[in-house]
Amino acid sequence: MDKFNPVDMSVWQGRQDPEDGELALRWHDKVQPWPQAGHAAPGVALVGFACDEGVRRNKGRVGAAGAPLAVRKLLANTAWHLGRPVYDSGDVHCEDGDLDAAHGRLAERVASLLDEGHFPLVVGGGHEVAFGSWSGLNLHLAGRGRVGIINFDAHFDLRMKLEQASSGTPFFQIAEQCAAQGTPFTYACLGVAETANTRALFARAEALGVWHVLDEAMTPAELPALLSGLDAFIARCDHLYLTIDLDVLPAAVMPGVSAPAARGVELAVIEPLIAHIRASGKLRLADLAEYNPSLDQDNRSARVAARLVHQLTK
Repeated sequence: MDKFNPVDMSVWQGRQDPEDGELALRWHDKVQPWPQAGHAAPGVALVGFACDEGVRRNKGRVGAAGAPLAVRKLLANTAWHLGRPVYDSGDVHCEDGDLDAAHGRLAERVASLLDEGHFPLVVGGGHEVAFGSWSGLNLHLAGRGRVGIINFDAHFDLRMKLEQASSGTPFFQIAEQCAAQGTPFTYACLGVAETANTRALFARAEALGVWHVLDEAMTPAELPALLSGLDAFIARCDHLYLTIDLDVLPAAVMPGVSAPAARGVELAVIEPLIAHIRASGKLRLADLAEYNPSLDQDNRSARVAARLVHQLTK
């Protein structure tokens, strides 16, 4: 969708229960098109990043470009419990393979929404979405305060960008950008699978001062320690960007991703951490990445993604 084109709202339809009145509303009853002229009450603004060019470059299984539409379809019939408006600001596409340009368009969209006082929630797409999301927040803040990045992910995504960016490079790209502009790179990666990250990636994470927690240490029994560690990380930050790579979840819960997790982290752990991050009052931006509808089973993964959108916007 071009910046000045109207948003397609046709996906927002679903069940009606008129006998229960206002208490029976669902997302499709409440989501509004983003008024690109501004003047809307601050709320949540959905942004689709319909792109899996980074996954293709990273030799993954493509299909995540279809995620924004698939997640909207599941959200449409989700029960409404929010106390603030939600807007759909449409999709940013990458149909020509020009990922840098797509990142630029996403950054512009995110910055515009932040400037208007909204909370942008970006639905990817591959995890290359992270560089575009962060760039938008960086553009909006213009150096005001320290940004902490919290990534729920089985992978560090700290691969070095050689000739091209990919879904494996976004946080290395962010670290480079932070170094270039003289701002701290403050990054936490929670749910790391040791078997999915080389020793080179662990060494790079250590060199960059990344706080990481292995998937095997992210259990319900460890929640108090995880929350304590999260508090220490949040205390160092003025603003937070939360990014969730859905392959952090167990494969049985999240089959529809390019790289399903052999172990993963349960929703029973992820959701309290999301709530804790929200409660900090510092969360400015969030995104979901790597859902691939072509690999889903009975919309199981889409339902989980829609639930996480609900958790992020409560």
